[in-house]
Amino acid sequence: MADDSIDALIEDMVNAAKLPAKARAINIKSTVASFSTLAYEEGIVPAALDRLIDLVTIPNYLDQASLASVVRNLYPAERVSPNVVLHVVSALGHGALKAPLSLQAALLKWLVMVYHVLETPAVLAQAYSVLFNLLDTAAIRLNLSRQTGNDPPLVGLLRVFKDYYPEIIVGEAVRGKASAFKHPDVLWRSRLAEIQDAHRQRAAEQRPTGPQSGFRVNRPVNRAQRNKAVPIVLTSHATEDSVTLEEVEDVSSFVAKMDKLELPNQLVAVLADPLLQKLLILRPNPESYQRISNWLSAVFQEVMAGDADEATLWEVLEVVREFVVQTKTIPPLLLSFFSQFFNIWGGEGKRDVCFDILGFTPFHDFGELHRLIFQPLEAAVQYFAPSSQQGLLQMYTNLLRQWTAILQASDTIPEHASATIASLVLHTNTLALTLLQTSPSVTTDASILDFYEQTTRVITDAKLKRYMRIELPPSPLIYTFLFNNSLATVSRICFILACYKRGIETAVATRPRAPATDAAPRIDSHTYDRPFVNLFNGYIMDVCNLFWRNRGFNDTDTNAQACTLSPATINALAAYAVSVDRALPLTSFFSLSHSPVLCYQSIERVRDLEDDAMEHDGEIRVRHGGPVTQSTLTRLANAGGMKLSWQDYRIEVLKNLADNGFPGIAELLKNAMTVLKRSIDGRLSIQGTPMQP
Repeated sequence: MADDSIDALIEDMVNAAKLPAKARAINIKSTVASFSTLAYEEGIVPAALDRLIDLVTIPNYLDQASLASVVRNLYPAERVSPNVVLHVVSALGHGALKAPLSLQAALLKWLVMVYHVLETPAVLAQAYSVLFNLLDTAAIRLNLSRQTGNDPPLVGLLRVFKDYYPEIIVGEAVRGKASAFKHPDVLWRSRLAEIQDAHRQRAAEQRPTGPQSGFRVNRPVNRAQRNKAVPIVLTSHATEDSVTLEEVEDVSSFVAKMDKLELPNQLVAVLADPLLQKLLILRPNPESYQRISNWLSAVFQEVMAGDADEATLWEVLEVVREFVVQTKTIPPLLLSFFSQFFNIWGGEGKRDVCFDILGFTPFHDFGELHRLIFQPLEAAVQYFAPSSQQGLLQMYTNLLRQWTAILQASDTIPEHASATIASLVLHTNTLALTLLQTSPSVTTDASILDFYEQTTRVITDAKLKRYMRIELPPSPLIYTFLFNNSLATVSRICFILACYKRGIETAVATRPRAPATDAAPRIDSHTYDRPFVNLFNGYIMDVCNLFWRNRGFNDTDTNAQACTLSPATINALAAYAVSVDRALPLTSFFSLSHSPVLCYQSIERVRDLEDDAMEHDGEIRVRHGGPVTQSTLTRLANAGGMKLSWQDYRIEVLKNLADNGFPGIAELLKNAMTVLKRSIDGRLSIQGTPMQP
């Protein structure tokens, strides 16, 4: 909207410039004043800048005061194109069609002030001969001197001219103070930087979200957007041989100037400035980090002593969170502060800030970390359940992800690694079960599965799987998810179990060997005892019985657990099933054809197969009504319908599920029954083959 207003004002000024003052219908001074205000606030986009340069360089009926006001407020919102620069240069010099000399001086000053935002600074070098030749005659030089007075930039430029052409006498023109190369208006340049930052921010908000370059210092557009507790990057002690961070505009500039970059006044600005973070990572300095720690220590001491208000604490911690997320590093001082703070904190305030920070806790013994930090944290936020429990679960998921990355990057695996990861998983098992009771929802299920999927990345990594013991989720959690009303949830828990199965099978097939002296113990056949393997085999057998074998809730098969239901419960459910449909026993209620989350996908696959059969083999007289059983497929074929075996039907359903983004059930069944894997490849025999210890 601001751009539209500026365009309207420019249109009014352009139209007024074509008419003498007495012939105008508007007051041009108020129009120029309105334009100046908007240009100062919002800046000028390239198209508008082109029109304004035309306005101030081509003779017209506007008074010089108005034109000078326009030039003073030419704040480009984006980089200045070479065409604009050449247009200004071509307007300089003597002639009836040239701008007045005072206006030319203002335009030259403007070129100096926008030099750092030129698209192609080399364009001025290309036009240098033109600029220099404008001082070719003594008359021009002396006229300029007389009209502008003892103007320091002009005097300095004339001195340069005299150095190159000492035989030319410039007389009194070169006397007086001269600061030719000092910036003509530092405040104007500062405002320009704010305008361009604000324009970039607005443009970024209108574009699809994407990664930011992070190769410019963080310049808040106004004070209200600044974090008042943490200072911004400000360098006031640079030398002639150094470069300030504020001068870096892009990655090329950063790389070229990195060795000369001067550190800012207050290094704690690193907490909120991505560019300074990059510099300290590439040029690490213990003294620099000590300065940051000292600043944080002072703030935290004030908090603990009651000398700083709560708002200041959370303001600092929010900035620290951004620093930690970007660098994936927590200052040790912060962990020490948390260990004290959580013991006196009531859990109020921005709990998510603490959760986000602690998701990057360094890899140490979990028991020690739990005693010093996590247990006090959980106690502090317990009155805000279940939202605090969900935050804790996300924190532990992030922590496991961070530790996995650390271990993957390590040359050697620490001796305590497996025990530490196992302790984290066991602790989160309890939290996950609690959440299933306090906040049952699809969102909760998804968050819990996120954690266990992260555990599979540990045990399937080519390097880590040789050292990490698998800890199983609790039985109630597994069966709650297996009987969930979300197909995505059922698929995800099956995929997790399939990953665990491959890991355990690899371990029990590995012969023990002496560990290296500098490495953690290897996972082998001694890692998992018989009760552990039997328990896991029970999960797998129950899944096979439910989805594939039509023997759900069976406890007579080896290791089968009847989904942990008691005989009395199973008998009651079986009696109810018979009362509903005598043809459908309880054992088939959760098969591929009848499961509440699978029945629709199953019959849809049959419909697709029938459509394919009609397209390729001609018309079929009868379609299957569903749900599909072995006997209904036989009757269908005898009645002139599609010929499809019971085995092929189930394999088609599994393939269809996988193709539609639900591969977990097929993955688990293939891993649990070797012959089924062969069947999918073309073989038709099937039998259960649970893993043996």
